[in-house]
Amino acid sequence: MVPMITEEVQTEELLSRPCPLCSKLEEVRHQQHAQWAAPDVIRRLAERKPEWKKSEGACPACVQQALLEVLLREGDQAMHESIQAAWPLDTEAVFGALPTPLRMHADPQYAGRGVTLAMVDSGFYPHPDLIFPHNRVRAWVNASLDPVEDLRFDRDQNPEWPDCRSGLPYQWHGLMTSCTAAGNGWLSHGLYRGLACEADLVLIRTADSDGRISDASITRALHWLAEHAAPLGVRVVNLSVCGDAADFGGPIDKAIHELTEASVTVVTAAGNSGQRQLVPPATAPSALTVGGLDDHNTISREDAEVWHSNFGESGTGLRKPEVVAPSVWVVAPLLPESDEARYALELFARRRNDDESAESEIGERKLVRPEYKLTEGTSFASPIVASVVCCMLEANPSLTPAQIHELIISSAVPVPGAEVERQGAGAVDAGVAVSLAARAANGDLQGFANSPSVTGVGVRFTLRRPGAAMVHVVGDWNSWELPGIAAEQIQSGIWVADLQGLPPGRYAYKFLVDGQHWRDDPSNQRKAPDGQGRFNSILLVPGARPSVDQSVM
Repeated sequence: MVPMITEEVQTEELLSRPCPLCSKLEEVRHQQHAQWAAPDVIRRLAERKPEWKKSEGACPACVQQALLEVLLREGDQAMHESIQAAWPLDTEAVFGALPTPLRMHADPQYAGRGVTLAMVDSGFYPHPDLIFPHNRVRAWVNASLDPVEDLRFDRDQNPEWPDCRSGLPYQWHGLMTSCTAAGNGWLSHGLYRGLACEADLVLIRTADSDGRISDASITRALHWLAEHAAPLGVRVVNLSVCGDAADFGGPIDKAIHELTEASVTVVTAAGNSGQRQLVPPATAPSALTVGGLDDHNTISREDAEVWHSNFGESGTGLRKPEVVAPSVWVVAPLLPESDEARYALELFARRRNDDESAESEIGERKLVRPEYKLTEGTSFASPIVASVVCCMLEANPSLTPAQIHELIISSAVPVPGAEVERQGAGAVDAGVAVSLAARAANGDLQGFANSPSVTGVGVRFTLRRPGAAMVHVVGDWNSWELPGIAAEQIQSGIWVADLQGLPPGRYAYKFLVDGQHWRDDPSNQRKAPDGQGRFNSILLVPGARPSVDQSVM
């Protein structure tokens, strides 16, 4: 079991001190998390300051930066082989997982603000990633009952519902899907957050006391939403469950159509068996059905493969899924107060004390932190796409479900070598999808061309950054010489920079905001690791071909 913590240590952990690596003031208890980081992350931290020792700890920002550098630095295969020579460990234990916003190329300025997302699932838990620093759960609904039971909550409330903290098995699935879509990563200092981390939530339980989910309970959930979506501001619904029948065109499909007609976008999971077989709600013609993608925990689209998700036709003959999204290497919380969560704490305590035997178990259990693990299934691909939709609606609240479908499909990148019927249009790119939404009618960037825009005259870069005092574009066309090309704010929050006379070639670039914040171009699908745990954007001037091993297509 985990060693008992004395009152003296508890008091000390509440104190703050400068981080031994960056000198930023941080609570001691947060710095101590570095002591159970994976060996490769510890090694990377020590490279910065050779005299640093693991026992000194480090602030979360330094640990996260080291983790991302390890995950994204070029030549990772050679590094993996060298680490394995000293630490013969499972790759999942060594490398952890890339945060979902990075894998999806998301624009961090959009977080689903002002949008309410309804999650229809087996059951839920009021996890810290959803209720801190303020509560975002607007309502909890029990559709396994007839009539339906519901409770409403304010932002300053601690939401509670029957058996919510019981740690019952039926709760874990909804906990993971809700946090995959809209968790803010509170227990991971923001690292493992969902794209819609500021969206409000309506959580609708469909499992009965025995954990069974019926078509009747799913239908009740959708009918309840049809009645209450407007007053609660629900614009997006995620369905990562299926019922007990396969009734094409039945009550579930009809209820989804009614929601869509009421301007609610419904996203559904395709299923996981890899068969040419779909069941409701994945069959609904009005739903956006999401299949699975295995990107091998990398940013290279050339390495991606379609996961073994279901595919087929809807009741009206439409091909599904329409798109795919990551369904493996997805990080989600453990169910608090469960046996698995308690044992995870014990394993990481053993790692902290240099118990090498703990490492293989951490990998086998797919743990990435004491509070989080890797999950897989289209149950998690679907909420990732639902979170993208929330960000699109933040950028452009006027979008209809039909427009959202069109823009999501337009953002997708075909998976090389995969059959069309298994992948639909391909892998969703969150940054491009939101950029397209912002450029549609009534969007934040309506009337502006995509960035970068290459013409016979030159290249135009466009960035939306409200509140910025200045923006520059810096790249390797002049060896990243500062300050770079000055952008002009041509209307509130919209910055444009022009570059002329650039010879044909492949160029890496970034935006530099207010002289200190580096940002890749969220509108540009082409990315490459910058060697510092983030991305550069890639500009191709005609006459050049992309480098397959570095750019993301």
